[in-house]
Amino acid sequence: SYPRISPAIIVAVTRHFDDGPRILLARNHRFPAGRYSVVAGFVEPGETLEDCVRREVAEETGVAVGQIRYFGSQPWPFPNSLMIGFTAEYAGGDFVFGDDEIDDAQWFAPDALPLVPPKISIARKLIDDFVARCSADATRVQTW
Repeated sequence: SYPRISPAIIVAVTRHFDDGPRILLARNHRFPAGRYSVVAGFVEPGETLEDCVRREVAEETGVAVGQIRYFGSQPWPFPNSLMIGFTAEYAGGDFVFGDDEIDDAQWFAPDALPLVPPKISIARKLIDDFVARCSADATRVQTW
């Protein structure tokens, strides 16, 4: 038996500003008030996971990404779905919202996050990983 699987990607996009790292979080019009999350979307037939990451981030926010890395996966509560998580780095572009799905997107500092998804979700795991990496970088002592 080979059940049909509908893969989807979810991605934490990061960017370094002069005053520190930021994570791209977007607000879907269906989210509860004030909630933001990382970008996600379904893989199209014939599309690689990496191509889907690039397409979904560009379609939903107008931003280009590079340095795409696998993060992890999670079964998703839609029939036969699998959410595959990635991290990516900002490669250019400004926010442009091309459809009615995204109300807002912003770059958030690790210590100034909005309301985010619950801890059980891979979205939250991606966000928590960003915060942890920022904390580790801040406390890392360089040795020569």
